[in-house]
Amino acid sequence: MLLPKFDYQAPKSLREACALLDEFGAKARLLAGGTDLLVNLKHKKLAPEQVISLNRIKGLDEAAAKKGKGISIGPLATAAYLAENELAQGPLQVLAEGAGRIGSPLIRNRATIGGNIVTARPASDLAPPLLVLGALLILKGKDGERELPVEKFFKGPGKTSIKPKEILSRIFIPEPDGPGAGAYLKLGSRKALEISLVNVASFIEVGADLSIKQARIALGAVAPVPVRAKTAEKFLKGKKPQGENDPLFREAARAAVQDASPITDHRGSAEYRQALIEILTARTLQSAYSRIMKKV
Repeated sequence: MLLPKFDYQAPKSLREACALLDEFGAKARLLAGGTDLLVNLKHKKLAPEQVISLNRIKGLDEAAAKKGKGISIGPLATAAYLAENELAQGPLQVLAEGAGRIGSPLIRNRATIGGNIVTARPASDLAPPLLVLGALLILKGKDGERELPVEKFFKGPGKTSIKPKEILSRIFIPEPDGPGAGAYLKLGSRKALEISLVNVASFIEVGADLSIKQARIALGAVAPVPVRAKTAEKFLKGKKPQGENDPLFREAARAAVQDASPITDHRGSAEYRQALIEILTARTLQSAYSRIMKKV
């Protein structure tokens, strides 16, 4: 299947990329990993006059820790890179688990975190981990840049708050205030290359007495956008679990169902998805708390 004709641009800096995007506007599309763009081009869903590749811009494919501040991730960091990065042994473990569940090894070697976010799929594997990590997105345009919490980024399936002439230039994950850990789980209709029926990420921070200082739970594929389960989060705050199998995690998981609005489709019923929310939420919370206990 042939691609439509277009002019290919390969800027060497973000400034140059922003200038090209400003010049061509709606006639242009950005290319990162290409796992979505190339498919859409082949199927004639898109026919841009200009394709602006970001792949020659140095540093956009790396992640780096800033001591005492957090972790900065470039939008061209691939799923494979994130899944295997040494930073994945810390708070980023929940993100690494999400990255490791994207498609096949071949896809993970091409798919980027920036592309995964900007396509805004409700079943995205990286959106729930980023939500529970409290990620900030740095959006850059010709006239400057702005920060936006990832929670305010998603507006609907395929719709985001990014402006037409902006580029996602960095993802920043702040350092937790105290000991913390997360976990990610998904379930699809088959074992490989599945689109999530439900995916859940959880992150727990504890205080000096090991009570829950803050809990974040994010649900994917159960609403038009990835959502926080704030009813469950509020329930957990301030409580002190008596181990990973404490019943309060299952109670929180039941509360999480209230924050979702799953639909029935050919892959599963709304009732089935509600049951999955409860099961996966409980398991991610238990795993997150267990990981904290191994560190303290």
